[in-house]
Amino acid sequence: MFDLQDISSVAVVRRAGAILARELKFDETRAGQLALVITEAATNILKHADDGQILLRAISQDKHCGIEVLVIDKGPGIENFDWHAQDGNSTAGTYGIGLGALRRLSQDFDIYTQPGNGTIIWMLLWSTTEKPKSLPWQIGAICVPLKGEEVSGDNWAVAAYDKKLTLIVADGLGHGPEAAKAADAAIALADNLVIPSANADNAGVVQSPAVIMQRAHHALQGTRGAALAIGQINSEVGTLAFAGVGNIGVCIHYQESRRHLVSHNGIVGSNLRKVQEFSEKWERDALLIAHSDGINTRWDLDLYPGLVHCHAALIAAVIYRDFSRGRDDSAVVVVREQ
Repeated sequence: MFDLQDISSVAVVRRAGAILARELKFDETRAGQLALVITEAATNILKHADDGQILLRAISQDKHCGIEVLVIDKGPGIENFDWHAQDGNSTAGTYGIGLGALRRLSQDFDIYTQPGNGTIIWMLLWSTTEKPKSLPWQIGAICVPLKGEEVSGDNWAVAAYDKKLTLIVADGLGHGPEAAKAADAAIALADNLVIPSANADNAGVVQSPAVIMQRAHHALQGTRGAALAIGQINSEVGTLAFAGVGNIGVCIHYQESRRHLVSHNGIVGSNLRKVQEFSEKWERDALLIAHSDGINTRWDLDLYPGLVHCHAALIAAVIYRDFSRGRDDSAVVVVREQ
């Protein structure tokens, strides 16, 4: 996460993007396009919103590598995005090429803006011009440390297998490296959720949230412990299984309502009093939203017309931008079917 407050911060974000591009083996052309996207996005924030944030995240999918760029501000918003996105149109006395360049150079692009309440832009640039195949799930996530910390004590992971997607969100006690150690130990379980089958025709069974929670309790012993929420969507039968311990907020956001899921008191890895698995209905157009206690629980997507139809990353970014408490690590994860 990079705060943008003056022109010198543009170079800082651009350098971070260049380092990430090298690590992911972007060629010179793609790395240059990423640099241009970051520069245009950052300078647009400084011109129109005075300050804001840019978040960069590495993406890996089917042997393809990409970089997600999230641009967040609380400026005046954009009255007519399509007009502003045309080269040559501007209200700031510039050439107006910024938004058009962002949409043109990004292989995936989405935007949410409200006049008077800021703009959020989501972009994804892959290392090559070839994009991976679309996945059945769309994931949006933000995970940032408390200001002044190098690592976040919050973490998350998803694991998709067959018709099931398992989401794990962990919040290590406190913040800093020791909290991160606890959260990371829980998230590592996402790499091994399938119980092997003795039947050669059956690849195996995905562990339930209750089983994963018990495994996490053993894995986290010796650490500070963590709050943990585990949701498992079965799209084939339209259900969501859930187990939670601690104060991670989780809800299913349906078209007409939302359902908050119940977590029990306790600390995974230290004081696991009770593990109980609940089952809820899952609808194809629903959203699964989970966040750590660094996010205020009073968010309401109804305050943002049209947001539920945007990419999941924009939904996560709006919740983070407008409801982060600012005194703890913050994590928000949004899952939907595509």
